[in-house]
Amino acid sequence: MEVKLNIGGTEFEKLFQQVLPKELSNGFPKDFPNGFSNGFHQSPFESFMFSALPFFGMTIFILVIGMFIFIAIKGIKQWNDNNAQPVLTVATSIVAKRADVSRRAHGANDGVGHHQRTNTSYFVTFQVESGDRMEFQIKPQEYGLLVEGDVGLLTFQGTRYHSFERKK
Repeated sequence: MEVKLNIGGTEFEKLFQQVLPKELSNGFPKDFPNGFSNGFHQSPFESFMFSALPFFGMTIFILVIGMFIFIAIKGIKQWNDNNAQPVLTVATSIVAKRADVSRRAHGANDGVGHHQRTNTSYFVTFQVESGDRMEFQIKPQEYGLLVEGDVGLLTFQGTRYHSFERKK
């Protein structure tokens, strides 16, 4: 095969039609869409997806990061508010106990590589002499030692539980 230096016009088209298989050559398009010279045309849906998908992806990414920042700021604010409160000790009675069990599953739906994780949070509701009730999350070790109807002194700071000392 002889290659000519004059690349242009019909000689160029003939050269590529000989080199490329028929499925790929299909002649040369006269008008290149959007300035691209590959000759492939996109449907309106494909054009929309290629232009909108990065926007939607970035929007979701920003929302997720925003949620993490919001939760972190809310937790720091609660921690700071609790630290600003005085430590109080009041006479109370235990009126209710509850355990909140949350379950998270990871892995495939077919059971292969499937993992489950459970987390249990323990809560006790205290009632002060005025009739007001307060619920605190407590450690599992203390949850087992407290019984509904116990009377004693509750020590807390804001929404943070410190201790409960049972009266004898």
